[in-house]
Amino acid sequence: MGLPVVGGVDILLVTISARDPHVAFLAALCAIAGSLIGSIILFGIARKGGEVLLAKHISSRKGARLHAWFECYGLITVFIPALSPIPLPLKIPVICAGALEVRWSRFIAVIASARAIRYFGLAVLGRVYGQAAARFITQHWLLLTVIALGLAALGFVLLRIVRRKSTSTTEPCAHNGSVR
Repeated sequence: MGLPVVGGVDILLVTISARDPHVAFLAALCAIAGSLIGSIILFGIARKGGEVLLAKHISSRKGARLHAWFECYGLITVFIPALSPIPLPLKIPVICAGALEVRWSRFIAVIASARAIRYFGLAVLGRVYGQAAARFITQHWLLLTVIALGLAALGFVLLRIVRRKSTSTTEPCAHNGSVR
């Protein structure tokens, strides 16, 4: 619920999956449930506190930029950090989604699908490669971070190209045709 646990769940999930492959998918389901519960609570608080909570979190330059991104790209700004293994800020996009009254069903679907891809992928990694997967992740975290950043940059560029083509007749991000 807004408390960052950078990589902790990922490493724990890979370790559990490596040590006991029979519970790998159950562990992934538990990780998804925990993440979903925390996100839903923060989302619900933001829906109740709305603009006051949003104003508090977007007062920083970084927060204002994330808010602008949310206004422009909608729930994609929630999906990418929820999916990414690199520590991207998820709290502010979740607050934006709640304060801007995104539908509950869409928000839950985005968080659940991103976390399912991430956590089931890690469970498979741990289950197939065992302790070697956990060692590889901890020994090559910098390489994996660079690869993830590269993929994020590629996704960003592709998103900009698609957005530019779809808004060529209107003002960019002026309409609410985002994926909310």
